[in-house]
Amino acid sequence: MSKQKFKDIAPFIILIIVAIAAIFAPTLPNFDEGKYNTADIAWILVATALVFLMTPALALFYGGMVHRKNVLSTMMKSIVAAGVVGVLWIVVGYSLCFGDSIHGFIGNPSTHFLFKGVASGKPWVLAPTIPQSLFSMFQLMFAIITPGLVVGAIAERMRFTAYVLFTVLFSLFVYAPLAHWSWHPDGFLAQMGALDFAGGTVVHISAGCAALAGAIVLKRRKSHIENKEAASPANIPYILIGTGLLWFGWFGFNAGSALGANALAVSAFATTNTAAAAGGLSWMFFDVMKGKKPSVVGFCIGAVIGMVAITPAAGFVGIPQSITIGVFAAIISNVAVRIKSRSTLDDTLDVFPCHGIGGIVGMLLTGVFASKAINPLGNNGLLYGNPLFLLTQLKAMLIVVAYSFTISFLIFKLINFIVPLRVSEEEEEEGLDASQHDESYVQGTLLVTHDILGLQEVPNF
Repeated sequence: MSKQKFKDIAPFIILIIVAIAAIFAPTLPNFDEGKYNTADIAWILVATALVFLMTPALALFYGGMVHRKNVLSTMMKSIVAAGVVGVLWIVVGYSLCFGDSIHGFIGNPSTHFLFKGVASGKPWVLAPTIPQSLFSMFQLMFAIITPGLVVGAIAERMRFTAYVLFTVLFSLFVYAPLAHWSWHPDGFLAQMGALDFAGGTVVHISAGCAALAGAIVLKRRKSHIENKEAASPANIPYILIGTGLLWFGWFGFNAGSALGANALAVSAFATTNTAAAAGGLSWMFFDVMKGKKPSVVGFCIGAVIGMVAITPAAGFVGIPQSITIGVFAAIISNVAVRIKSRSTLDDTLDVFPCHGIGGIVGMLLTGVFASKAINPLGNNGLLYGNPLFLLTQLKAMLIVVAYSFTISFLIFKLINFIVPLRVSEEEEEEGLDASQHDESYVQGTLLVTHDILGLQEVPNF
């Protein structure tokens, strides 16, 4: 057995320290004054589970798109955030996002350190009908999937250990501040009047900009240098299944953000489905107009972009307007993907053109189509005579883009000083499934091909 280095044992040591510290956290009764709404609790429990489902769905979606030798490593990077962020959230993540505000920038880490006062405390101020612990678990699912979105940009070349460290630092220094700015009543973007119903800035723009930073720092894959054409997807049915599960889970993502079983949740549910449908058709028909054939992958990507774009707007815009948002977001992202494909940027699965640009479009169109008729706690947009709100959305978007990209870029650079970001050329050639995890996507099976002499068994490698 090779001698273990400190960097190999450090994660385990840290986890043990946290586990021991948790022993001494006080155990208090759950807060309940009989004022909770059982229908709201039931719906948000379901919505929380739906949002969690999006993380394995994302793993399937991304895993189906990469080369066969990198399927498992890509899926593992997406799903490991459920473990890393799941623990980090209880220790300090929730407190940084929703603890007592420090000048509108970040939550006080001591407010809910080791979940202090969450289960035993009063409900979150904007969710008075459900326990604060349920609100926290719902928000946790957003925090889990956000670093997972970045995986698509750095796939096929980033070390697993480096990615785990990225997940920790990104969650603490990018996701937590943005969540506080946007969703805490005292957050400075919320105070500015910017609206983000379910994560256009907090989730999608932040992940898209981090993806762009990661692709720049990691530089191009060897296969991308040798052949700029994207490799064939390993498993298109995975992409389709992943899309279906993402679509299903997104109902919890957006409709759950109403934080109750109410008419607003129904409206957000409908806008989500409509934008997804419109985005899928828009991408597919736009490709056909350019001379391509309609494809499964194209429809799936367009549907996801439609849901990305409607996310900040879901509880603020009318159902018909969600068609417009889905259609135009898919077209703009399609053009962005085409521009990126002609450059030397190696964003493996087009995370920035899809999630980053899609989130930006959705944020800005919220400033156009938002209406107080849909949500009295929102605002009227440009279409309803309030151009200043569009300007507010634009300013918030620019702040989030600049912050997310800059801090993420610095995080990637810092990690590279601690552990190498990239695998070696030999490991990249071998594939990350084998080099990082000692596993194989089709382990223990044979591929069967046809040749002119009939069936021939070909060992998988």
